[in-house]
Amino acid sequence: MSRGDALDVGDEVGDVAAPLVRADGSVEETALSALYADRPVLVVFYTNDFSPDCVNEWCSFRDYGWFTSTEDVRVVGVSKSREATHHRFIDYLDIDFPLYADTDLAVSDAFGVTYRALKVFPRAKRSVFLVDTDGVVRYRWVGEHPLDPSRDQPPLEEIRRAVEEHVGSEAETFGFS
Repeated sequence: MSRGDALDVGDEVGDVAAPLVRADGSVEETALSALYADRPVLVVFYTNDFSPDCVNEWCSFRDYGWFTSTEDVRVVGVSKSREATHHRFIDYLDIDFPLYADTDLAVSDAFGVTYRALKVFPRAKRSVFLVDTDGVVRYRWVGEHPLDPSRDQPPLEEIRRAVEEHVGSEAETFGFS
């Protein structure tokens, strides 16, 4: 997958691994395929831990019950931030989602969402993908702001509908009110 050529619905995700930081403090090199082996995965790309727009994004996920990992779906965040920063970010926001430390942008590259901010700094576009248990993209949203794709905010209601459509219509199984 070349940089800037984002996966689309129906595309298969290439298997990639990176350190996965969990809320319990553990860190383990984890293949994406291990996460979607038993249930779909909602993969949420964001710029950096502690950037104001990313704090707002993750707080909205946490505070409004939009996303909860359950037996039906797993949620994982991905950014270029390092493991130690992820630990502090998880603690600071009190989130229970594991976060990939995608320091070499291999995960971002696998989804085709890597770009260069100001044509200099490589990072991932803010984006969300729902990957089924076969490794196939079932939903995608990719920020396309003309100045900086990290400025766009994910459409939470649209994501909610896509997940409910894929995992079933029982909203309570996904933590929605």
